[in-house]
Amino acid sequence: MITTDFVPGSPCWLDLGAPDVPAAAAFYGPVLGWELAPPPGADDFLLATAAGRTAGGIGPLTERGARSAWMPYFFTPDVHETAASVLRAGGTVRVEPRDVPEWASLAQFTDPQGARFAVLTPGPVGGLGAVDGPGGLCWTELYTTDAAGALAFYETVFGWQHEDTPMPGGGDGVYTIVTPAGQPAERMHGGILQVGPAELTLSRGTPSWHPVFAVPSCDEAADRVRDRGGIVVMGPETAPGIGRMAVCTDPSGADFVLMTPER
Repeated sequence: MITTDFVPGSPCWLDLGAPDVPAAAAFYGPVLGWELAPPPGADDFLLATAAGRTAGGIGPLTERGARSAWMPYFFTPDVHETAASVLRAGGTVRVEPRDVPEWASLAQFTDPQGARFAVLTPGPVGGLGAVDGPGGLCWTELYTTDAAGALAFYETVFGWQHEDTPMPGGGDGVYTIVTPAGQPAERMHGGILQVGPAELTLSRGTPSWHPVFAVPSCDEAADRVRDRGGIVVMGPETAPGIGRMAVCTDPSGADFVLMTPER
């Protein structure tokens, strides 16, 4: 369960780097039920809200040759100390720690396997407000070619607790569930799954994080994905004990998951 009482290592923000911000807004607005508008003083960045609560952001893709992708941010009380921890654990600092006036302190990294993620110390505006409900982030998931190596890295950086479970639906392999340090099991916020390079086609062969968004009806949201020019890569299908899910990409290729959780 993702909550808004952020603790070190818990998801607290996410944003999308898009080659065409208005086009991305036109896609995600109907698919996730978002309202999108620029915050004061920003012309090229849009804040998404679900039922009046902040659900994330969409900004321009600024790195030449980079793919459009969602970026998860994990809470830290000190972005500088986390950056030092990332380097000690073998990761890379992509965007040095910096302050965004009136909003947050942040930094962006790459883990040793190549997956990109970020950290945030929210300012007065705060981080995510819409979580675990319609249109909100409800899970984060890492697909990687070295689950053990990735887990060791994130445990060093964030102190995450973990539990290995069988794959949902009786599939092969192990799914590793992660929880912020010192938190009870109900605060689990994501999973790590080892996959082969052939299963990373959506991310051009590179390990990557993707968000899982809660929706009232996975099937209806998947139809809206198709209607708006996206692709439903897998599903919708039901995972017993979890919910109904669909793996999707938007028209620019950014991947995400829709889920209607079981009650």
